[in-house]
Amino acid sequence: MVTKRALHFVFKVGNRSDTVHFFRSILGMKFLRHEEFEEGCKASCNGPYFGKWSKSMVGYGPEDNHFVVELTYNYGIGSYRLGNDFLGITIHSETIVETAKKVGYPVVEEDGFYILASPDGYIFKIVNQPTQGDPVKKVSLSTSNLKKSLDYWTRLCGMQIFSKESHSVTLGYDESQCKLELIDVGENVDHATAFGRIAFSCHGDELPMIEKSMMSENQTILKPLVSLDTPGKASVQVVILADPDGHEICFVGDEAFRELSQLDPKADDLLNEAITADKSNEWFARKGKSKNSG
Repeated sequence: MVTKRALHFVFKVGNRSDTVHFFRSILGMKFLRHEEFEEGCKASCNGPYFGKWSKSMVGYGPEDNHFVVELTYNYGIGSYRLGNDFLGITIHSETIVETAKKVGYPVVEEDGFYILASPDGYIFKIVNQPTQGDPVKKVSLSTSNLKKSLDYWTRLCGMQIFSKESHSVTLGYDESQCKLELIDVGENVDHATAFGRIAFSCHGDELPMIEKSMMSENQTILKPLVSLDTPGKASVQVVILADPDGHEICFVGDEAFRELSQLDPKADDLLNEAITADKSNEWFARKGKSKNSG
């Protein structure tokens, strides 16, 4: 029985309003949850920043059975430098390309995909065909050593191989879930400042075992097992790891996460209110400054 499932990928965004428009109106996703925080996350969900930030979950359906995107927005940061670590999210859709072209949003055809970049530069690869199940099919990350990465993700993280080519491999926990594609880029992986994080769930009692096995293998543990609290919602336990190329990985207890991740019908309203109330650009402009680069 499969006990792990792919949950979401975390992006840091500097232009929240344009990013929200891209996910809503171009990709056609729905906002599922939105939360505002006055100080940084204990598990660095918003990166190495300690001030006010927000988290918005967006996808094509509930997190119980869809792979979604987590947008983290730090109020004082206007942009982040992209590295070569994130190589794209693949989506199957018959409508995205038509919608983008109709409103003049840039679309590039490349290697059988239609490529769209979010306002912050994150790549989405669109396959212009109908889909079964979740339209989000694959997250592609770079590796400097495919053999080493493959050992980590299969032997230590328990993933199975779904396809393999000379310079790439596609992995996952179940055929019905979003897959992880590792692509050998032939150079060191640069995470720059825009580095993201991929999240998976597992049974809560598996978390100490994951942590212990990674310690025994001298693998990187970025954040030992910790409980994260969201006011008015369930507390979840997580352990944060890094693979051989430094890609951040979050394993979270499934039982509490399912309670935490329930669809919030007020998500759109909460997000719209936060964007309207966000005067950070005006504050920096009055000071004759621009937001910092992360």
